[in-house]
Amino acid sequence: MDKEMIYLDNAATTMHKPQEVIEAVAAAMGSMGNAGRGVNDASLSASRIIYDTREKICRMVGGTDPRQVVFTCNSTESLNTAIRGLLKPGDHVITTMLEHNSVLRPLYDLETKGTSLTIVESDAKGNFDIEEIKAAVRPETKMIVCTNGSNLTGNYVDLRPIGAFARKNGILFVVDASQTAGVFPIDVEEMNIDVLCFTGHKGLLGPQGTGGMYVREGVEIHFLKSGGTGVQTYSKTQPAQMPTALEAGTLNGHGIAGLHAALCYIEEYGMDKIRTREQELMWRFYEGVRDIEYVTVYGDFSTKDRCAIVTLNIGDYDSSEVSDELLTEYGISTRSGGHCAPLMHKALGTVEQGAVRFSFSHYNTDEEVDTAIRAVRELAREEES
Repeated sequence: MDKEMIYLDNAATTMHKPQEVIEAVAAAMGSMGNAGRGVNDASLSASRIIYDTREKICRMVGGTDPRQVVFTCNSTESLNTAIRGLLKPGDHVITTMLEHNSVLRPLYDLETKGTSLTIVESDAKGNFDIEEIKAAVRPETKMIVCTNGSNLTGNYVDLRPIGAFARKNGILFVVDASQTAGVFPIDVEEMNIDVLCFTGHKGLLGPQGTGGMYVREGVEIHFLKSGGTGVQTYSKTQPAQMPTALEAGTLNGHGIAGLHAALCYIEEYGMDKIRTREQELMWRFYEGVRDIEYVTVYGDFSTKDRCAIVTLNIGDYDSSEVSDELLTEYGISTRSGGHCAPLMHKALGTVEQGAVRFSFSHYNTDEEVDTAIRAVRELAREEES
């Protein structure tokens, strides 16, 4: 295959990063020391860039204190930290069928240890009813955890009514913003979010191995890991103050330097501009494939706001075969299979077949989208024959 790859797998990771991000990581690799582990220039420089990144994230999500921003490796670590660090045997937690395994697997594990779990069902378009969340609440309900945007259907979840209900009833509200951070505006105060979990390598356009969480002041999470922090060395216990309480070990300073550059890029380019462009490309593709015979598109396209994702199947073709054809014959990179969202596939009726996900970045072009439409049309013709 000599074609230049058309990368339409941005919901997995944004492969095309701003040049500033690449340069920042390279520069950090040659100059950055260990933050909080010394008073030499290299260490202090690392501390400054990490704290400045905390400030930028805090400002982006409407937080009140940069010290409440905790860095992790990714959304998975953030969600595990929040879920395992807040729930105990006897507690009850509510989640939805939209969730990624980063939410589901920790909850299933805790369920075996005495935490009770309610999973709110989704309809065939990938939506759930907040009234079912309300109806599921018990006296021992401790947490509601849900995604801000489905990684499979692209459906956007309005967090405001859920957060308002949770706060009114004294229930913790934990949000998975893997598909929305950096693209959709998030205000943790306005949305009554207690813990916001995010990854750095998707909409935030940063390096892999970066992520984090914003924890509302007053919410105390038991640490997922303990160890070196650079402070209180002679204490037998993990320091209690944030963010040190949840950041044992050396941070990915080189990656955070790249994330800092990515946040600067988003601020300068404009989050609204990024989102508008991604949605233009998504709608262009959707309109081009929705009426093709033998093509089934999943999700709810009745609302304007949605993640830049279109997921489909062609006839009875296995989704992996379709993705393979797209790559080998057209140079188009997509994602097939289960997408780490087993319950969403159950709701869509695609457990066996899986599904092919096209996900768009503002770096993609109209021409690339048109090539993808043509490819789907031609593959659907093969199904007909």
